[in-house]
Amino acid sequence: MLVFIDEAGDTGRKTESGSSRYFIISLVIFDDNEDALSCDQRINLLRKELDLPSDFEFHFSFNSDKIKERFLSAIQPYRFIYFAVVIDKDPNKLWGPGFITKESFYKYACQMVFNNALPHLNNATVILDKSGSPDFRSRLAKYLRVRLNTNGKKVIKKLKQQRSKSNNLLQVADYITGVVSRKVQNKKDWTNYYKYVADKEIWVQRWPK
Repeated sequence: MLVFIDEAGDTGRKTESGSSRYFIISLVIFDDNEDALSCDQRINLLRKELDLPSDFEFHFSFNSDKIKERFLSAIQPYRFIYFAVVIDKDPNKLWGPGFITKESFYKYACQMVFNNALPHLNNATVILDKSGSPDFRSRLAKYLRVRLNTNGKKVIKKLKQQRSKSNNLLQVADYITGVVSRKVQNKKDWTNYYKYVADKEIWVQRWPK
């Protein structure tokens, strides 16, 4: 089992001064490693079909509409599911010491999405984007192991950190996060993208309500 994590938005609280309204974290699960490998290979082939460099990164925020739809269409046949947590940073809704620092905010969001996905997780290898502080990512990995590997069930077998540029399936997680973000913000084109992944969605939790 392979799990890929990505996020969108930021953890800043000043939503009227440049911080994003939402912080979104997504979790993509490939239950079968063969499905993951097949999807990975399909993405490599897509680069050739689009005459893109072999190291081109599919990144939802930066790609054209055409590339977005081609990427989503390419990954649609493969078996994976996803969960997401959307945290609304409206100051009238969100408060408390757990959201003051970036680290505590991010840990809380990660714990939420993992808890939602727990029934589907078993002995998983989790891959995180390597961007950001290595020290923080290491502490996050330890935090998740302690929080989730309880009651005799080994939810997480291993946590790895890799660059999204060199990992096609982290790019899948990036796209899922991008689609969730468009849908939550009710952008006029969100249905153009969501239709490709709607059947893979298990739960997108919006919090606080």
